[in-house]
Amino acid sequence: MTVHPSLQTYADAWTHSIEAISELVTPLVEGEWNRATPCPGWSVRDIVSHVIGLECEMLGDPRPIHSLPRDLYHVRSDFARYMEMQVDVRRHHTAPEMTAELEYVLIRRARMLRNENRSPDALVRAPLGAEQSLEVAYRMRAFDVWVHEQDLRTALDRPGNLDSPGAHVVRDNLLAVLPKVVAKDAGAPPNTAVVFDVTGPVEFLRTVRVDAEGRGTIDGAPSLGPAVTLALDWETYVRLACGRVRPAAVADRVKVEGDEDLAQAILAHFAVTP
Repeated sequence: MTVHPSLQTYADAWTHSIEAISELVTPLVEGEWNRATPCPGWSVRDIVSHVIGLECEMLGDPRPIHSLPRDLYHVRSDFARYMEMQVDVRRHHTAPEMTAELEYVLIRRARMLRNENRSPDALVRAPLGAEQSLEVAYRMRAFDVWVHEQDLRTALDRPGNLDSPGAHVVRDNLLAVLPKVVAKDAGAPPNTAVVFDVTGPVEFLRTVRVDAEGRGTIDGAPSLGPAVTLALDWETYVRLACGRVRPAAVADRVKVEGDEDLAQAILAHFAVTP
């Protein structure tokens, strides 16, 4: 590959996850494509359609001209409507049509990566007609395909890759928004600290500190007197942060020490993906 060094990590993570998705779905029989996934409202077919659609947009293909049905309960925002277009247009595609299109898109995107010579700060298309840097686009595609790979693994009962390269991209993305979740969304009081102790295939301990002005920061040093400590496994952390499960459904997998009300406020705002 000839991508810029700062893009290589994301390119490698994307490649690993997208190839895993292809391996998961290629042998599926028609009925398995209709299995529900943890992603609200989406089947196995819908997730693969979403992945295909966004990779087509990375390639610069025009978006489909398509009218969405009005009864899609999970479509509640302009962003969701934008994402649903690529999904709904493929809802009646057969298994061979899905795998053939996925394979073709992967070939085209692999060629694009081999020939990539743009700088990380080059502006490219983003959802809803916006623009983003190439580095952000690469990072978000690596994030997206790993999370959806996990959705498919759950639906198909094929666990794995919880510590793959994409998992570490996802970890870093989720940790970056944690100060906002604790300080702003959950309203943690000034001059408090909240510790997250995550175990499993991806393991880390992080402390979110809220300063006197109510601003949050994050670091890897333990706090001597945290207001709350939340201990949970990596898979549960991801499922909560990506809105795949409600806190009440995994209460037995989250150990809380300290201020119970603050802990519940944090968990109530923990889902950060749109």
